[in-house]
Amino acid sequence: MIQMSDRDEVEKVPHTNWILQHPTYRLMQSLEVGDAEQVHAAFLVYMDLSEVRQWREVSCVKSPELQLVLLEGREKEGAPIQTILPLPVHRSLSHQSVRRVLDRGFPMLLCAVASDSTLVYQRMTDGLVTPDPPAGSFQDAGRRQHRKRRQQR
Repeated sequence: MIQMSDRDEVEKVPHTNWILQHPTYRLMQSLEVGDAEQVHAAFLVYMDLSEVRQWREVSCVKSPELQLVLLEGREKEGAPIQTILPLPVHRSLSHQSVRRVLDRGFPMLLCAVASDSTLVYQRMTDGLVTPDPPAGSFQDAGRRQHRKRRQQR
């Protein structure tokens, strides 16, 4: 139970934002990319990958050409390194920017970061990739029969 004097002491302690004190956030700031919002987005993605998704060897690097903080990490032990490009959702992205990240030679994930800290990951590839077939039992007999009828006419 908090006594009145204890409450007064608690109120005297300044409230600090823990993110600003985190060593990785400070490291990202030291990269001097000049976009505080992108640095914040990169930190949120870093925390998601390293703490929630348990990625391995997550680190931050500066992209001097794009003036952005990129992340690198492994999805699991022994997996290939991937580059993650964290961006606030309202920020535009050019084809040339994607090309520069892909040219680094690692598979790439684009992570859109919403103002409410929602994260959406999108795998980016160099060229077109054939999608995997649907999993599980899949029936489309109705459409096949319809196509057969149309072909017979």
